Amino acid sequence: MSIASVKPTTLALSSALSLALALSACEKREPPNAERAPSETVPAPAPVPAASSPELRSGKVTTPEPPADVEPKDALKVADADMRKDLAELDALGAKPISSLGVEEARKQPTLFDAQTALLKKEGKPPTPLAMAKVEDRKIPGPAGQIPIRIYAPKLDGKADGKAKEALGVVVYFHGGGFVLGDLNSYDASARAIAKGAQAIVVAPDYRRAPEHKFPAAHDDAFAAYEWVVKNAAAIGGDPKRVAVAGESSGGNLAANVALMARDRKDKGTPQPLHQLLIHPIAQTSLETRSYKEWANGKPLDKATMGWFFDKLVRTPEDKRDPRLQLVDASMKGVAPATIVLAEIDPLWSDGEMLYHAINEAGVKAEKKTYDGVTHGFFGLGASVGDAKSAEEWATGRLKDALKP
Repeated sequence: MSIASVKPTTLALSSALSLALALSACEKREPPNAERAPSETVPAPAPVPAASSPELRSGKVTTPEPPADVEPKDALKVADADMRKDLAELDALGAKPISSLGVEEARKQPTLFDAQTALLKKEGKPPTPLAMAKVEDRKIPGPAGQIPIRIYAPKLDGKADGKAKEALGVVVYFHGGGFVLGDLNSYDASARAIAKGAQAIVVAPDYRRAPEHKFPAAHDDAFAAYEWVVKNAAAIGGDPKRVAVAGESSGGNLAANVALMARDRKDKGTPQPLHQLLIHPIAQTSLETRSYKEWANGKPLDKATMGWFFDKLVRTPEDKRDPRLQLVDASMKGVAPATIVLAEIDPLWSDGEMLYHAINEAGVKAEKKTYDGVTHGFFGLGASVGDAKSAEEWATGRLKDALKP
């Protein structure tokens, strides 16, 4: 049969059928989503193409595409039994939603570490901090005055007196708190866990907080503290050539920025840290990622609280696009290898995922673990939460390896 002999109605039906089949195929194609890494697994460090997820970096992603199929989850239903105990104790201590409070009242709120202390007492377990060989509070010069620091010298494994006979590696650890809350006392447990596990001296600087000191005051203090540690490591028993950085939440952001600033000031003699431990870091400023939707009502951190933090932190809306806050858009070439610890129940889970891919895409090795059934702020709760203990051991083991002489 010639083409000329085909009736118009037959052609129309054929075209319609082809179009229908094509549309059907498109409808069946599932939209790409970022897959959550299973707990206790280390994903391959090879870069993942940006096209595999709407949340992965692709050029300058300032607002990740919000997944439409994500419904809010109930943190208490997803949390493991031991994590739920700490959350319940936090409620019993009278914790209120941070976003409903003024700054001074928010700073007086009980924390997960307070909840752990209260829980251990109820269970008849002494909430004794991890023993150190020495803990010292000092002040060092900063860009706008004195910066308080706390120096933790660990008891060394296998030493009769627990004291070091040679220089140790040093970890500069930045506490969390959304750039508004948090201090050296509220994150003392994390600093001790890092010192003990990594068998390294930990220097924990405080830093100026918003809203009294807007962005980038904390970042300036963090880098000044890092430079001080490098220059003075020998005086505190450390090796200036074996320095790493670590931080939680806002502190994770600061640690990553210290590595970036050290890279950019290499010509001025600032060395790159040997490693960076980033614990559920703040890595971008959009509140529309997958995990922000999934844990909009998360505990103890929720979407509204993160919005409250950013509102207190920035001077203008343009600050939110600054690569120091929008870390996923910064070039990560030339920074130290990274270990990234994430919690399943956390609005910042997607931040960590995106940062992990950004670092790998830059040709820098990064490894991460997501711990299921635990919340933002779980690191340091090793005395009461099993996954916290596991996370501390994994992360500090990697720091210890990185700081070997």
